[in-house]
Order: sequence, then structure tokens, then C-alpha cells
Amino acid sequence: MNNQTKIIISGVVVVAVIAAGFLIANSSSDNTSASSSSSSSVSSSSSVAVTKDIIDTAVAAGNFTSLAKAIQAADLVNTLKGPGPFTVFAPTDAAFAKLPADTVNALLTDPSKKADLVKILTYHAVSGKVNASEVVKLTSAKTVQGGEVKITVRNGEVFLNDNVKVVTTDIQASNGIIHVIDTVLMPTETKDIIDTAVAAGNFTSLAKAIQAADLVNTLKGPGPFTVFAPTDAAFAKLPADTVNALLTDPSKKADLVKILTYHAVSGKVNASEVVKLTSAKTVQGGEVKITVRNGEVFLNDNVKVVTTDIQASNGIIHVIDTVLMPM
Repeated sequence: MNNQTKIIISGVVVVAVIAAGFLIANSSSDNTSASSSSSSSVSSSSSVAVTKDIIDTAVAAGNFTSLAKAIQAADLVNTLKGPGPFTVFAPTDAAFAKLPADTVNALLTDPSKKADLVKILTYHAVSGKVNASEVVKLTSAKTVQGGEVKITVRNGEVFLNDNVKVVTTDIQASNGIIHVIDTVLMPTETKDIIDTAVAAGNFTSLAKAIQAADLVNTLKGPGPFTVFAPTDAAFAKLPADTVNALLTDPSKKADLVKILTYHAVSGKVNASEVVKLTSAKTVQGGEVKITVRNGEVFLNDNVKVVTTDIQASNGIIHVIDTVLMPM
């Protein structure tokens, strides 16, 4: 998929804030202790006099390279050196490593992805200074990005958005506080699968096909769905008269529905889960074979997944370079 579709990803990051947080987390590891003021069992750093802001603390630590790069790429350095205060949920380098490498690279180096990077990073920050003892009393928190982060406590551990674990709390900085997390948070999307595809701009043929098959309402429904979405370039590999017939000939509508539903799986399956599978049952009823070769994912042996984890309000999109045909 092209750069527009890799928003999404997505993986995959204020990260500026995060960077600082992580760096602090490691540099302050000798001063951490179990929090006695919170019902959470996650570790909490001890109180020390802090003169460095979030950015300087992160830079001084020196072991959160991706976070530091993200802060700089998003032009958030001055913001995070400001008075704040900020509460930052900061993902570690291991958290970033869970994202596809090409997604992280695009976010850090592609100027067209800067807005996405800022959106991701600011989703990790909350205005004000919220200690762990206060966090555990909340069910959600509004982020600087504008979206809400869900907060739950299970067995004495704190989780954000159900599966992102808080591993260290109350890392102090002169302009805020950092809570370290084990996974990068992704902002909740408000666009459904259809609107997300249309907005991306390189799924024109897919959008036309969905409309011709009368599947628009279905894919704008609650779902959730996992869609393996072929790009316009993927459709261009097919004979033009074949595509034209599928899109315009009413007698081919059943075939078109069969093809499109073969690209969809019920439920939301992230890339990290896809790579653990050998096959997946599609909405059409057939099975899609899944293989991983040299770190790349292929469907039915030769259809390459080129971008993963594009989030939508009713599911997730993985972009493919070839149109799948039901077996």
C-alpha cells in the first residue's frame, strides 16, 4: 500500500513525552519501589528531587533512541520542555519493537506521516500531573490528542485500553510525571472501514466494488471485521475487462460478493495475531492460507501483506498487493 494508507498504522508514538518517560524509567531503575499509595502492584519510582524536564531526562538516559527520534520528528521537543505539567504513558523500546519496523520507520522519517505521529504521541499524554494513586481510581482519562484512554485494574495491575500494561509508575520530572507502558497506544479511530478506505485515496477500485456488491452498509456496520484490502495497483493486475464486468454487469454481482467477502474475516485480528495463524476462515466461507517468510506475511502463498494494523472504528485493515481469489 502507499504512504497514505500507512496511517494508519499506523504501528505505528505526546511519544516525545514517552521517550522521556522511558529514558527516565531506566535511568531511575535503582530508585524504583512498589507503590504503597496505590492499589496497583506495578512498581513505582521513589520520590527524588528532580530538576530535569521530561526531554532532558530522556536524552540523558540515552537508551530510548526511538522515542527521542519520535519527539524530534514530531516537533514536540519545545512542548515537552514547557511548564506542563504532563502525565505521560510512555512505551518502552520493547513496546515499539512490537510494531512493524516499516511502520515505525515511516512515522519517524516520512514528512507526510508527521500528523499521524503527533496524533499517536499526544494520545499518550494527559494534561496535569496524575499520580498512580489517582490513576487507579479512574475508569478513563482524556488525552491531549482528544481521545479517551480506558483504565482498568485487574489483579492489582493497571491496564490501558484493555491490554496495554502499566509496568512502572510515578517517574518524576520537573514538568510532569511518567507511567511506563509495555505497548504503544493507538488512538481510537472514528472512521469506519469504508470511510477509512475512501480517505486513504488508493482504494478507489475496492470502494467501487464494495458499492457495486451492495456491501457498503455491511462494512459500515458494527462488525468488527478484519479486511485484507487490495490497493488500486492490486486491481490493476487483473484484466481490465474482468474488473469492468465485475463492477458493471449485474449478472456478475454474486461473483463480486464472493470475491469481496473472501477478503474479510469476522472479528478484529491484529498483525501480531495474524502471524501466529496458518489460516483464517473468511466471511465468504473459504479459508485463506497464511505463511510468514523472511519476516513478511503472505496469503495463499503469493499475495503479500504490505501494510498492517490500519485501525477503523469497526475493525482493522491489512493492505495486500494482489486481489485474492476464492479457492
